[in-house]
Amino acid sequence: VFQEMVKSECHFINGTARVRFVKRFIYNREQYVMFDSDVGVFVGDTPYGEKVARYWNSDPEWMEYRRAA
Repeated sequence: VFQEMVKSECHFINGTARVRFVKRFIYNREQYVMFDSDVGVFVGDTPYGEKVARYWNSDPEWMEYRRAA
């Protein structure tokens, strides 16, 4: 059985003074790409994830939408 999952997390540091947003993309229990608001770009964890991250990071409109989320 193949399963794809997206997990979004908000980490509140010092109350609400600082918020860190992390979005993880997981396929078959293996994270392949993630977005971390501290980094500001998608980062690939697998060879496929690296391709996806490069594609998403190269689109300014998509990145602006992700950063605003």
